[in-house]
Amino acid sequence: MEFHGNCKRVFQEEDLRQIFVLTVEVLQEFSRRENLSAQMSSVFQRYLALANQVLSWNFLPPNLGRHYIAMFESSQNVLLKPTESWRETLLDSRVMELFFTVHRKIREDSDMAQDSLQCLAQLASLHGPVFPDEGAQVDYLAHFIEGLLSTINGNTCYLVYRIEIEDSEAVGISSIISNLITVFPRNVLTAIPSELFSSFVNCLTHLTCSFGRSAALEEVLDKDDMVYMEAYDKLLESWLTLVQDDKHFHKGFFTQHAVQVFNSYIQCHLAAPDGTRNLTANGVASREEEEISELQEDDRDQFSDQLASVGMLGRVAAEHCIPLLTSLLEERVTRLHSQLQRHQQQLLASPGSSTTDNKMLDELYEDIHWLILVTGYLLADDTQGETPLIPPEIMGYSIKHSSEVDINTTLQILGSPGEKASSIPGYNRTDSVIRLLSAILRVSEVESRAIRADLTHLLSPQMGKDIVWFLKRWAKTYLLVDEKLYDQISLPFSTAFGADTEGSQWIIGYLLQKVISNLSVWSSEQDLASDTVQLLVTLVERRERANLVIQCENWWNLAKQFASRSPPLNFLSSPVQRTLMKALVLGGFAQMDTETKQQYWTEVLQPLQQRFLRVINQENFQQMCQQEEVKQEITATLEALCGIAEATQIDNVAILFNFLMDFLTNCIGLMEVYKNTPETVNLIIEVFVEVAHKQICYLGESKAMNLYEACLTLLQVYSKNNLGRQRVDVTAEEEQYQDLLLIMELLTNLLSKEFIDFSDTDEVFRGHEPGQAASRSVSAADVVLYGVNLILPLMSQDLLKFPTLCNQYYKLITFICEIFPEKIPQLPEDLFKSLMCSLELGMTSMSSEVCQLCLEALTPLAEQCAKAQDTDSPLFVATRHFLKLVFDMLVLQKHSAEMTTAAGEAFYTLVCLHQAEYSELVETLLSSQQDPVIYQRLADAFNKLTASSTPPTLDRKQKMAFLKSLEEFMANVGGLLCVK
Repeated sequence: MEFHGNCKRVFQEEDLRQIFVLTVEVLQEFSRRENLSAQMSSVFQRYLALANQVLSWNFLPPNLGRHYIAMFESSQNVLLKPTESWRETLLDSRVMELFFTVHRKIREDSDMAQDSLQCLAQLASLHGPVFPDEGAQVDYLAHFIEGLLSTINGNTCYLVYRIEIEDSEAVGISSIISNLITVFPRNVLTAIPSELFSSFVNCLTHLTCSFGRSAALEEVLDKDDMVYMEAYDKLLESWLTLVQDDKHFHKGFFTQHAVQVFNSYIQCHLAAPDGTRNLTANGVASREEEEISELQEDDRDQFSDQLASVGMLGRVAAEHCIPLLTSLLEERVTRLHSQLQRHQQQLLASPGSSTTDNKMLDELYEDIHWLILVTGYLLADDTQGETPLIPPEIMGYSIKHSSEVDINTTLQILGSPGEKASSIPGYNRTDSVIRLLSAILRVSEVESRAIRADLTHLLSPQMGKDIVWFLKRWAKTYLLVDEKLYDQISLPFSTAFGADTEGSQWIIGYLLQKVISNLSVWSSEQDLASDTVQLLVTLVERRERANLVIQCENWWNLAKQFASRSPPLNFLSSPVQRTLMKALVLGGFAQMDTETKQQYWTEVLQPLQQRFLRVINQENFQQMCQQEEVKQEITATLEALCGIAEATQIDNVAILFNFLMDFLTNCIGLMEVYKNTPETVNLIIEVFVEVAHKQICYLGESKAMNLYEACLTLLQVYSKNNLGRQRVDVTAEEEQYQDLLLIMELLTNLLSKEFIDFSDTDEVFRGHEPGQAASRSVSAADVVLYGVNLILPLMSQDLLKFPTLCNQYYKLITFICEIFPEKIPQLPEDLFKSLMCSLELGMTSMSSEVCQLCLEALTPLAEQCAKAQDTDSPLFVATRHFLKLVFDMLVLQKHSAEMTTAAGEAFYTLVCLHQAEYSELVETLLSSQQDPVIYQRLADAFNKLTASSTPPTLDRKQKMAFLKSLEEFMANVGGLLCVK
């Protein structure tokens, strides 16, 4: 017996329970037999699969409609939450033991093992009313863990002697453990016998280390099916759940386990003899380095979740892990220094020689790469939009040992990256965290010295990336730490890089010099240059750090060099130049006296303006505009304008907006000049996108008006140049795709003013006003609807095949319908029809995300119709058509649960608007039913849905009652109405 499609809902919960009981009895009979024929094995497998299906479905509420089924069928981690009626069945320990016995019997058959492991994973997630009390949960969990340990160990469950796991079991077992840890309350987990819990954690430790080693081997062998990697990730996530709970586990409870997992991770990523990375296995060697760089994304992105988990474990065991990382880094940077010196001597002895064996250098670079990544994740978190804080474990570790620390020696080691730490007297009395930072600064210094010695060709750009990535991450969190954010601050930290210290001034200067060196040496390495300018942004994005940066002569030299477009900075890629401009602008808002600030802007922004005007104001500009030098100048200016906009903050928006507005007017003129140069047109639109994105929320009415008018003019020029243009090849379609995507982003940014507005007036601009504000002439609605007028005729079915463009298009339409529903009926007839066709297309032929957006757009449109009471309007007629579409979707078709609310709200509003048409739809559906039983069930369900004696109205209370009734309706009739 198997469940197929919607037939699953034919069974009621009691039916499922009885099927499960019978299936268990059959499995018990099979499990007693020593040998099974091929035919019997096949039957056994089918019953095991049936048990898996029942366990995957019994948690569903009775009569749940089909609209939920698609979601559950696609879910890989559905938790088991049956009702009380399953208590006797599932809490019988013999049932659990049966599935462990079955799995041990068939574990070498990978297909059957998948079903048995899935059953166990379901049982491991058991929760809800099936448990009468906490004691029952504790008993169940204890029995389950005993069975699991016995299965894993193949021996007594209380001592882990060996772990023998088949490849096909890894993911299943990790899912079981993950469910046990995440589903069962922590107080239940800690209430099982302490010896059993200890064995469970030991087992988790050994499995994590074992899976980690196997995952590393999968990487080496470049396997397609990375089962151990997936299992390893699950176990690391389980560790995070455990070690972050300081309520149920005392500090230090998991320290030794964390040490083992951390050591194992480090060992897997270091070369022999200290580690096991890249060792041959079964005669298969690792991939070549060139192949790795082509096939893989950056490790810090690909393995970010792993690194975050390992970093957290490292903090738990900071006493062990920080000195370990320091020792490993110091030893390798010493070896790297020696290797580079040896190569230099060989080159001096044989200048023409190029037969250098770099294998040892490559091994060192790879070791240092992983050590820096782990250190970065251990010392700091990757915060997005939040104030980065020093992890409490790291702060506590430093505070705990601060009495043993010699501050002067610590500062000497920090400030001497050119020296080995062990060469400085008293080096063992330094703060361990600062010494770890110093080890990475030494890596940086060795790299810098190799560059000065003309050994750049021997260096690894990847190591260069790792260094500046770490320094950015570290500086964001530790440099000029805000002591007010902490209950207690480490004295070594506040002395070494706190406010008003020589240490912070020194390290700012050091990091700035590193940035300048990298941009000079590695300008052709775009990723490295990008990471480098991101470090520069970090140094100036906070005013306290920027105040120190501008005191460095190097900063002013960098600003002048970039402003004059001098080599090698002019060789940097466009995105890097954009970010560099952002950093230079941010630095300009540091604390300076008026004269110095004016001098700074004169040296940074004025050259940009002067060069741009000099180029575009030439009499023969139209003839020269396609010359490569001119195009490069225009491109560089546009990229710089994007960078300036990106630097916008509330305290600098006044200056930057006025500066940028002068350019925007000229940029519109360039649209005409470069109308046949797609990449330039694209970049011009992008300037407007960035200005709107970063500045619109701060602009008061008059300034917003200036921006609206500029954007409207831009769109008019684009429309004139593109409407009616034939796009014949794929390249042209791609170009239009990029243009339209940016225009929609621009319109969406302008719309955001309706949601996010930090400016009640133009107070922020006081003192920067060139004259009296113009009278109001253009609104956001005008610009956005004009943009829609432009987009709709260009939006072909082929263009909608681009997922990003499609989603952005429908998000924009939904925003407009929500914010300006009264404007939709006023659209020209052709554009109105196009908009309605787009909504229908989105509901019937696009992704569920797009369909949901269209449903959300329908509700305000229908409400607008109800307010207007104009039954002759095109919108009223269109909503009548949409009523049938939504009716069919809810009642006859599968859809995801995420869409239920949006569809229900749209449906209710449409029913209020078209009550007679709704009654016709119901009658038509009922009359099509041949089975009198089904007819009666449907009739009763519809009567209950609209049981109110008064007609539905746009009343919130009545609407909520209808939506609740609608859920019950769909649950009751969902199994009866099935569109094949």
